[in-house]
Amino acid sequence: MKIINDILATLEYETPVKDIRMGPFQTAVVTRRCGLASTPHDQGPHHKKSPVADAGLLLEKDVQELASMANSGSDVEAAIGMATINSLVEIDEKRCVKLNAGDLIASKGEGKRVAIIGHFPFVKGLRQVARELWVIEKNLQEDDLAENESANYLPKADVIGITGTALTNHTIEYLLGLCSPAAYVVILGGTAPLSPVLFDYGIDAVSGTKVINTEAVLRYVSQGGTFRQISGLELLTMRKDG
Repeated sequence: MKIINDILATLEYETPVKDIRMGPFQTAVVTRRCGLASTPHDQGPHHKKSPVADAGLLLEKDVQELASMANSGSDVEAAIGMATINSLVEIDEKRCVKLNAGDLIASKGEGKRVAIIGHFPFVKGLRQVARELWVIEKNLQEDDLAENESANYLPKADVIGITGTALTNHTIEYLLGLCSPAAYVVILGGTAPLSPVLFDYGIDAVSGTKVINTEAVLRYVSQGGTFRQISGLELLTMRKDG
């Protein structure tokens, strides 16, 4: 994908691959720093074969090859690639604030039409402030809409939140193409890279994660921790408007 290739072109690759962990919910890669990405639960056509072709040998790859796996047709390999990208992105903390994506979307979406790709924990509170809220989700929960409804609702939304896993499953460019040019668009979650490249694609804010305690994060990932359970993280938001 062009958006992934543009991010890859900004990275500095002179660093070794130190560790890779893939738990049931999160994937972690340690290069210059530790980076995270959500572990895919639905492996699609790859569930009948090995989703990671070189499993057991990944530490022998150079870091650029590992990061380029973000373009893989296997969602599991793509998650490893996205975690590698997040371990390499130089986060400009001067452009970031400690702000949760749910709070940002709630402030921007008060009294407006809001669409969220992915059922996040803040959805319940968001229903209290949005004029209309459409939650589009692969694994449907109460009041969610199916993935094939994206084209019916994203063009009508004033504020849009898109899970960073849309990079892993390569739907991000399609989803962004459905958004109104006037909409305020946020990409969010542990997979979302804090890279200003995303602003070139009509995204207004990126709510991502910085690992501040690698040892703790690896422990949680290895022991099956969900994103909300993991300690050693800092939630940061980078906005296009600074």
